[in-house]
Amino acid sequence: MVAAVFRRTLSFPNPNLSRQSKTPAKTYHVRSISLPCRPHPLISQLKDEIKELRAWESKQLGERTSAWLCDGLVRLKTVHGSLDEILQLPQTQELLRRQPAAVEKLLEDFLGFVDVYGRFQTAVLVFMEGQLAAQVAIRRRDEPKAAQFVKCQKKMEKEMRKLVSTVRSAGRFPNGDGELISIIRDVNHVTILVSIALFNGVSSSSSSRRFQWKGLRLTKKAKRENVEECIQEFQEVGMEIFCGLKKKGDEEVRIGLKRMHALESCINGIELCSERVLRSLLNTRVSLLNILTQ
Repeated sequence: MVAAVFRRTLSFPNPNLSRQSKTPAKTYHVRSISLPCRPHPLISQLKDEIKELRAWESKQLGERTSAWLCDGLVRLKTVHGSLDEILQLPQTQELLRRQPAAVEKLLEDFLGFVDVYGRFQTAVLVFMEGQLAAQVAIRRRDEPKAAQFVKCQKKMEKEMRKLVSTVRSAGRFPNGDGELISIIRDVNHVTILVSIALFNGVSSSSSSRRFQWKGLRLTKKAKRENVEECIQEFQEVGMEIFCGLKKKGDEEVRIGLKRMHALESCINGIELCSERVLRSLLNTRVSLLNILTQ
């Protein structure tokens, strides 16, 4: 018996085939803005990746580390990689071409994500420069130079607050029915989720202990605030490390330097992972542009 292959193109019945078999051929119902009823394996894979990423975010506050943050960024990169593969499917491109307004909005969302991750990269590089200079100041017991790192921490914290505010307003993909729209909306949601965890995670520990520099002394200014979202490596570098350097013993200075080295290592790892996320966002946006222009 000859097997019949059905595609979404105009076709005519074959009388000879009808006489050979009385078994009705399988049909597939296609929704207007959905993927086919029989989902592509990539769809199921992406759904699982999104589910795992949401589980990742449930990590208890106060126990979050740079390793946990990098794991989330790696998972986010994987999610966007899977989305990009789905965007290469002919049926996906066909569905999105019918929704030019939705694609335009999605392009706008991804431009916003690319912008905040670009700004994050710039802020991290500036922070790394200040962190390296602070290590030199600690070794030389140069308190005025060490005080500059306090300003660097506050600048970083201020920029991260701006990024959190910006990313919260991004990714508002328009409502709509269908599996494809739902999946893209979920990807945007977890992108915002991980991004907020990232920006809050690297906000400096100055939020937990606010001090004022008066000459070479530090005085407590306010009560401890809610900084559980800050990762442990940042919380462990308190401003007291830079206070009274000339009076500290060699062991105290060594401990301070050890914490600064750990902070340097964690920043390098986070910067690398966030750069990979940025590249994946750019790749997906290029794929969307191709869908709209081809």
